[in-house]
Amino acid sequence: MNILVTGGAGYIGSITVEVLVAAGHQVVVLDRLTTGHAAAVPTQVRLEVGSYGDTDRVRALLVDAEIEAVLHCGARSLVPESMADPALYYRENVVGGIGLLEACRLAGVQRFVFSSTAAVYGIPDTTPIAEDAPLRPINPYGETKRTLEAALFWYRSYGLRSVVLRYFNAAGASAERGEDHRPETHLIPSILIAALEGRPFTLFGDDYPTPDGTPIRDFIHVLDLADAHLRALEATSPDDPRTDEPLILNLGTGTGFSVRQVLAAAEAVVGRPIPVEVGPRRPGDPAILVASPRRAAQILGWEPRRSQLEAIVASAWAWHRRHPRGYEDGEGATKG
Repeated sequence: MNILVTGGAGYIGSITVEVLVAAGHQVVVLDRLTTGHAAAVPTQVRLEVGSYGDTDRVRALLVDAEIEAVLHCGARSLVPESMADPALYYRENVVGGIGLLEACRLAGVQRFVFSSTAAVYGIPDTTPIAEDAPLRPINPYGETKRTLEAALFWYRSYGLRSVVLRYFNAAGASAERGEDHRPETHLIPSILIAALEGRPFTLFGDDYPTPDGTPIRDFIHVLDLADAHLRALEATSPDDPRTDEPLILNLGTGTGFSVRQVLAAAEAVVGRPIPVEVGPRRPGDPAILVASPRRAAQILGWEPRRSQLEAIVASAWAWHRRHPRGYEDGEGATKG
């Protein structure tokens, strides 16, 4: 299959590209390289530097590369940033996302997988969270993802077959690729980078209504996430009844760990204590987010096989030790 991956130079996107290529698919990456890295894109993959919201350019790319399916990983995705600048998130995640859908419609591409988020649930009534839980985002990031989910539902009128994947907390690394955000805001790499640099890790809030006062999250290995992408893309086939209507699935493990439990796992992997400073809560962070992954298992036959917490942390630690400065200038994909 010929697949366009938006945001394919980013953390989740690049590792998914790695898995798609290994499975024999032809992949084109579209990324502005605002937060992504050209060096993260496999060298045999065509990299187009540009915006997924540029409808005319994306339409031409879809036609030129004979794209059959789109995996949309590109987005603004920082909760604190979305609270500070919601207009940015509406422009890029919603307006840009509609621009991408229009490019697909105009080019006749009718297979689409969307990287959504558990942030669409806001503060859930019960956990683990099932896909039919109320959608009540408490930050603009979650709200903009929810809005594009709704657009996908109605784009079925044009024959679009889609899968919405609501991620919980992707973490870990492959042998070759890992997380490199500037600045880094995700929990596990933040802890490990603090350990590498010999400085304290900042814990944002220890007064949540949880057993140890720190937020609880469901962590999923990024390679398990990539496997789900592959299965979701296959499910968008025109003759597959699973996507006769838009398909919405959670991607998580059903088990939550608090920030302090993650810190303890990191200390076990690193082999030494990691100092901690307690800071204020970050705006827009719910106390608990844990998925029910039952539907993804039933419909996609997908199970998280690598997502034990210490295995996730160990894979991330191995990558950060090999790449203490993240992706530096080096050989990456050829820019289109």
